Amino acid sequence: MSFLIDSSIMITSQILFFGFGWLFFMRQLFKDYEVRQYVVQVIFSVTFAFSCTMFELIIFEILGVLNSSSRYFHWKMNLCVILLILVFMVPFYIGYFIVSNIQLLHKQRLLFSCLLWLTFMYFFWKLGDPFPILSPKHGILSIEQLISRVGVIGVTLMALLSGFGAVNCPYTYMSYFLRNVTDTDILALERRLLQTMDMIISKKKRMAVARRTMFQRGDVQNRPSGLWGMLKSVTASAPGSENLTLIQQEVDALEELSRQLFLETADLYATKERIEYSKTFKGKYFNFLGYFFSIYCVWKIFMATINIVLDRVGKTDPVTRGIEITVNYLGIQFDVKFWSQHISFILVGIIIVTSIRGLLITLTKFFYAISSSKSSNVIVLLLAQIMGMYFVSSVLLIRMSMPPEYRTIITEVLGELQFNFYHRWFDVIFLVSALSSILFLYLAHKQAPEKHMAP
Repeated sequence: MSFLIDSSIMITSQILFFGFGWLFFMRQLFKDYEVRQYVVQVIFSVTFAFSCTMFELIIFEILGVLNSSSRYFHWKMNLCVILLILVFMVPFYIGYFIVSNIQLLHKQRLLFSCLLWLTFMYFFWKLGDPFPILSPKHGILSIEQLISRVGVIGVTLMALLSGFGAVNCPYTYMSYFLRNVTDTDILALERRLLQTMDMIISKKKRMAVARRTMFQRGDVQNRPSGLWGMLKSVTASAPGSENLTLIQQEVDALEELSRQLFLETADLYATKERIEYSKTFKGKYFNFLGYFFSIYCVWKIFMATINIVLDRVGKTDPVTRGIEITVNYLGIQFDVKFWSQHISFILVGIIIVTSIRGLLITLTKFFYAISSSKSSNVIVLLLAQIMGMYFVSSVLLIRMSMPPEYRTIITEVLGELQFNFYHRWFDVIFLVSALSSILFLYLAHKQAPEKHMAP
């Protein structure tokens, strides 16, 4: 009876997560597109639902909600379903929609879709060769073999996003990095933009007058056709007439310049708004957060470097370790076990909420940046793939933030994985991503004033 009650709780929560994923798909990702393939929407929503269910089960582990046997069953079922979606279903449909967009392969799209899926499976399986994640004791399609490879991809994505976010967040929030923009700078750039637009209009008028003159002279009707006519029109022009080809080239160059000037003007306006916003109370608050995240970024880079050099991985969760150090330093009586459980619950909850929110915001920006009416289905499936792998790898890493007594079922379900490898791999990729982001933002910040000062 208790198993049925526990299952009904899990099914209800999964329906709610599915509904939220469906609404996010309709209201955010596809609000500007017509939904033609409902299978894409179903796959995205199901992936989101089962991904969130894993985080829900982590919280249930800490709070002791549901029977341990029920939690184990739903952990096992949840992982099997999410791996089935990420390894078999989503890659197949990605290949199917890619082939469907190619007219020559349209009649045999099912065959080519299977070939693309087999190609994916080959490279997915070969992914385990250079990493210490293989275990000869498990079968080819066991959970351990699949989740180990999914974990490598997901941890890599997490580390890349975390490294860039740790650097970009203080750079975005802190007013220190804002370049000084005045009304004079904006007016000067707008003046250049207006002069460029006037030149474009003037040259297009010259082209229109030249075409009208040629038409009145009968040059259009008498002009030779074919390749020879095109070459002659480029290399020669009638006496007293304009060379339309050269003028068109000048117009194209000026239009490209006007686009760049427009983007720079919009960037200056955005920077000026950020400067004014930084003077408000909310802006000062985010500026303070920027300094806090700067310290966190430096500390995280330092610790990642130490972990890589010394080849170490923490055995105790950070909360318990931090409380033990504080209690020993202050020399006070304190129930470390009791409070570490509650603080760990709050910490894991914050990690889960911020991970889901941050990933959804990133997915939305990424989708709007590269999507089109033809590629939208493929991109949504790719985002579902990234989202599922991201959340699965989050479980691998969050496990270390939990006290040992709450890791038992998670460790049993995930199997004999090399958990220490994933933490070391995360540190390596995080360090590379953070240092690359620092270099990129430094160069971008250094070149921005020079670009706006150029005549």
